[in-house]
Amino acid sequence: MPELPEVETIVRGLRKLVTGYTIEDVVIRKEKLVARPTVEGFKEGLKGRIIQEIERRGKYILIKVAADKTLQDKSPAGEILEPGEGPEAEQILETEMTLVVHLRMTGRLLVLPREADYDKHTHIILQLERGLDLRFHDIRKFGRMYLVDRDDYRPVGGLLRLGPEPLSPAFTLEVFAKGLKGRKANIKALLLDQTFIAGLGNIYTDEALFYAAISPDRTSGSLGEEEIEALHDSIRLVLEKGIAAGGTSFSDYRDARGEKGNFQEELQVYRRAGQECYRCGSTIIKTRLAGRGTHYCPGCQK
Repeated sequence: MPELPEVETIVRGLRKLVTGYTIEDVVIRKEKLVARPTVEGFKEGLKGRIIQEIERRGKYILIKVAADKTLQDKSPAGEILEPGEGPEAEQILETEMTLVVHLRMTGRLLVLPREADYDKHTHIILQLERGLDLRFHDIRKFGRMYLVDRDDYRPVGGLLRLGPEPLSPAFTLEVFAKGLKGRKANIKALLLDQTFIAGLGNIYTDEALFYAAISPDRTSGSLGEEEIEALHDSIRLVLEKGIAAGGTSFSDYRDARGEKGNFQEELQVYRRAGQECYRCGSTIIKTRLAGRGTHYCPGCQK
């Protein structure tokens, strides 16, 4: 599943490629990927809208759209109006919406020329101006799209329950330490909990615990002050490194241009079971914690 660095890489790519573009039409080839509203409501809610902003919250992509500027400042008779005047003004405000995308396991958002071939795994296509497509490609079909009123995320299950963004100023050492205090869950499970910290998944959790020299089966509340600080810093470090490398690609993940990431070349423990630790020479172990495959170095992590 794409984690914070992969989703952030996609968002940054989309900002450069499609911000300011008008959505001319919407093609839906697999209806179940539209979680909200109806399929027809989804199509009509997006057609003719301009892509204004693209943001990320946890592993969610937020594409904010509004009415095309060329349609905004005219009365029904075609008269030019001052912004915000006329009978359409209130309706225009209502057209400000957000397309929320969760890629789940194998989803991709790709910007391609309209003439580019697409396969059976291309399920939703936003046809943009200038002959561009924004395509939702998903082999396993677990991904979902929601079209909601601007900044009203109540219809999107877990979005409102997300914890702090680990690369934001809100993720202070004090907030992190307070969240760990008295917790009985193992640290691997807690870091995967999206209500505790938003955006971490299996890859970057394993890597952060390695850099902090903390065993993944440690009870969260057992960490000392120095360990908490080391883990706080390591979480930021591995996420920043992941973003700088364009994310981690093993099989499915691609950025908005369809390119692979490179962070898999920098991994210290994840998917390295049976190999020597680069730091101490011990054999990397794979076990199962919180229902997930977990990689760690028994020599470095205590």
